[in-house]
Amino acid sequence: MGIFEKFKLGFKKSASTFSSGLRDIIVKKEIDDKILDEIEDFLIQSDVGVQAASEIKDIISEEKIDPKKNIINEVNDILKKYIITLMKPLEYKSFFEKKDKLNAIIVSGVNGVGKTTTIGKVGKILKSNENKIMFAACDTFRAAAIEQLENWANKIGVKIIKSNQGSDAASVAYKAVEEAMKNNFNHVLIDTAGRLQNKKNLMEEYKKIANVTKKINPDAPHEVILVLDATSGQNIINQVEEFNKIIPITGLIMTKLDGTAKGGILLALAKKYKLPIIGLGLGEKEDDLQIFEAEKFASAFINTN
Repeated sequence: MGIFEKFKLGFKKSASTFSSGLRDIIVKKEIDDKILDEIEDFLIQSDVGVQAASEIKDIISEEKIDPKKNIINEVNDILKKYIITLMKPLEYKSFFEKKDKLNAIIVSGVNGVGKTTTIGKVGKILKSNENKIMFAACDTFRAAAIEQLENWANKIGVKIIKSNQGSDAASVAYKAVEEAMKNNFNHVLIDTAGRLQNKKNLMEEYKKIANVTKKINPDAPHEVILVLDATSGQNIINQVEEFNKIIPITGLIMTKLDGTAKGGILLALAKKYKLPIIGLGLGEKEDDLQIFEAEKFASAFINTN
């Protein structure tokens, strides 16, 4: 099974819900103002966001679709072009390329989004591109997190720096970046504890992790990835807002797109923040992280070939 087929299969729930919902609205032979309003409302309910929904409505209105044509296909084409135009500039395939010098990457997010699993998947892709990879187990609050990251390190064959549960997370990050610099690693992926964006003490500790990496390399952290759970809906917007205030986010990974009927939140994020989208998680297996490609996302989202 190719990547696109796998992507469409994993994204099936969201795509089929969206496309069938759209078909239920467009049952007439022409699109009038009432239908346009219903399309806009449906897009907002699909978490596409008010701004994107309004723009799509205006484009459909301006297109003056010929009632002799297949209207649902025409609307799907408009949607597909809109998504590609919006999201193509946000592709970040170069993230996975081999780096000439150390790339220190902090991976963050709220509880339960799948950060540790995502690190394992990202590490596998990076390693397949001949990068020398290290994991830093800086989620020292949860013993299972250290063990989980160690299991991933063993599974894909990369080095891990860890300490005991309850250890200072920033000191683990410092040790990892220091060792990675000395031994010519290309990437060090720093796992962090799941933290709610409104918990000040945890966010301060998160900031401390970033600050200690700068003591070894002034350019660090080179990347700050925010992992988001697609099933969280509009709450995702607030998470991006708050995490971005602490350390500027350089890329997003959206997980659990295989278990939601509301993949439209990615469009809302793209419109509001224009942050690079690194990958999409479609399951728990090590190959279930798809490098983000706008055209493939657009086709899968509206359930077309």
